[in-house]
Amino acid sequence: MSGTVQRYRESGPGFAEGEVIDRIEAFRRRRPRLREERITLAHGAGGKSSEALVDAVFLEAFRNPELAELGDGAVLSPPGGQRIAVSTDSFVVSPRRFPGGSIGHLAVHGTVNDLAMAGAVPSWLTAAFVLAEGLEVAELKEIVADMAAAAADAGVTIVAGDTKVVPQGAADGLYITTTGIGLVPDGRALSAAAVRPGDRVLLSGFMGDHGTAVMLARGDLAIEADVRSDTASVAGAVADLLAAAPGTRWLRDPTRGGVGTVCNELARAAGLGVVLEEDSLPVRPVVAGACEMLGIDPLYVANEGKFLAVLPPDEVDAGLAALHAHPLGTRAVEIGSVTTEPAGTVVLRTGFGGTRIVDTLVGDPLPRIC
Repeated sequence: MSGTVQRYRESGPGFAEGEVIDRIEAFRRRRPRLREERITLAHGAGGKSSEALVDAVFLEAFRNPELAELGDGAVLSPPGGQRIAVSTDSFVVSPRRFPGGSIGHLAVHGTVNDLAMAGAVPSWLTAAFVLAEGLEVAELKEIVADMAAAAADAGVTIVAGDTKVVPQGAADGLYITTTGIGLVPDGRALSAAAVRPGDRVLLSGFMGDHGTAVMLARGDLAIEADVRSDTASVAGAVADLLAAAPGTRWLRDPTRGGVGTVCNELARAAGLGVVLEEDSLPVRPVVAGACEMLGIDPLYVANEGKFLAVLPPDEVDAGLAALHAHPLGTRAVEIGSVTTEPAGTVVLRTGFGGTRIVDTLVGDPLPRIC
C-alpha cells in the first residue's frame, strides 16, 4: 500500500507532488461534524455519527485532559495513592436474553472489560437500573442473578446502586448502567501514543459472535444458526498476556463498531497506519455465512468477550503462548501490523493480493446489540 501511495504522490496531475493523496488522507482523518438537529440511532452505533456527537456535545461541555483521551475508561492518579481506572457503560440490548448470555452478563462484562483494557485489575462495580412499569419481577430476579454470577466469576464486587421506575412505554423493559473501578499496577501504561511502526496487532479469538447471536435471536431475519454470544470477562486473559508480554502497548475490546472501527480509532490516535491481513481474521464459518446473507462485514460486528492488543515484535510469540493457554484465548492470532503509512488509515490486504481501505463504521447498519 505504501508503494501505491508513493506512486500517487509522484504522479498527481495538475498538483504539486503528493498534494492529491495528501488531501484525500487529510479529509479521511478529519473528525466528523455533528450536522443533525435531532438524535438518531446512528449516534449510538459507535461509528462516525457517535464520534460527532461526543465531540460536539460531551467533549465540548466536559473538556479535560482525561476525557480528551476518549478511551473506554480513564486512568486517574489520586494524590499519594495508587492509580485507579474508572469506566461507566449503559446496556439496552434487545432481546434481554440471547444464546450465550443476557443483559445482566453484559452489564458486568462490558464494564469489567473496559477496566482491563486500561491495564487495571477490576475490583468494584456500581449498578443503576431503569425499570419499566409492567416488567415481571421474576425476569428481573433472573437478570440480577446473571449479574451476580458474572461479577463473582470476574472477581468484582457490586458495592452500590440505584433504581428508577418509569411509566409503561417510557422504556423498553429494563436498562442497566454500571460503573467500575480498578487498580492499575505501578509501571503499567497502555496508550495509543506508545504504539510504534512494526508493532503487531493481535486478536484474542473469533470476531462477530456476539452481534450475530443477538441479531439472530430476535427472530425477524428468518435465519436459523447455532451462534452464541462471546460475552465474558477478559480480565484474566489480559493479566496473563501482560505478565508474558510486559511491553504490550495498547488494548481495546471491539464492541460497538467491531474490529474495523476500533482499528481506525487506533490508527488516528497513534498517527500511524494499520494493515490487516484478511486471511488471518478469525471468523466462525456460521458467523461468516450469516453475515454474508445479511450483507454485513464481520469486521463491523460487535464482540463482548474479545480484545485487540498491540505488541512489539519480539514479544508476540510469548504473548500468543500466554493467550493460547487461557480458555478465552485459544484462538488468539496475529491479524496485522502497524505501519508508518498511510497514517491514520486502516488497510486490509485481501486474499487475492489486493488492498482496500477499512473505514470507520458509518451510519447505523446493524440493530442495537449492546
